[in-house]
Amino acid sequence: MSFHGLPIWFELSISDPDAAQGFYSGLMGWDFVDSGMPDFDYRLGKMGAAMVAGVMPLALSPPGTPPNWMIYIGVEDCDAVAARVEGLGGKVWADPADIPGTGRFAVLGDPQGAVFGVLQPLPMETPPEVGAYDQTLNGHAQWIELMSPDPAAAMGFYATLFGWTADCAVEMGPMGTYHLFANQGCQIGGMMGLAGAPVPYWLPYFGVADVAAALAQASATGGALVIGPNEVPGPALVAVLRDPQGAHFAVVGPKP
Repeated sequence: MSFHGLPIWFELSISDPDAAQGFYSGLMGWDFVDSGMPDFDYRLGKMGAAMVAGVMPLALSPPGTPPNWMIYIGVEDCDAVAARVEGLGGKVWADPADIPGTGRFAVLGDPQGAVFGVLQPLPMETPPEVGAYDQTLNGHAQWIELMSPDPAAAMGFYATLFGWTADCAVEMGPMGTYHLFANQGCQIGGMMGLAGAPVPYWLPYFGVADVAAALAQASATGGALVIGPNEVPGPALVAVLRDPQGAHFAVVGPKP
């Protein structure tokens, strides 16, 4: 399967990287190492040998940016994707640029205002066996979710950009309709209305072995439960959390 259109990297921009490292180490079981980039505090969260997330200082983001998790989608041609965005009603927040030893990236916005990244990895003689996104492994991202004022229009935008296809739709009562979407025939995420969110945004879901234990750990270390836990098909449990510095993310795990 091609990596084009797949979630490929997850990046936390946060005011206090040291505190964030402690929180997510305890919650997700990640080990952190320095990326080795000169004059740039960028940390890599690892689950075993696999790199699963990055952490960087919020001060490097535009003024007023809240703490956030950025989702990066894999693309075969970063420049070509970025060049299409404005014609589709979106915005280029950061022009394509190289990351030494990693690839080429850009930061983009959809027509409704949600921000996301794209990453064109450098060719590798031996690609890693496990990536940051893996629906079978705990400690890895397993799902992505868009909160948008117009999920139907957003689906059209991302379908054109990445080749995503609309899958099934699930009615959630007062929460509205949940639109699942697929990449190359595999469900990878969902889109829904804002559901009370102040702005459109992408939310990463990380796999955990025990959702109740994860919620207890998050609460004990300064995190807060925002939504859930709720049962979803699988059967599984999901919950949306806010870390101690305000960044939102979600966890998913098997129903006991």
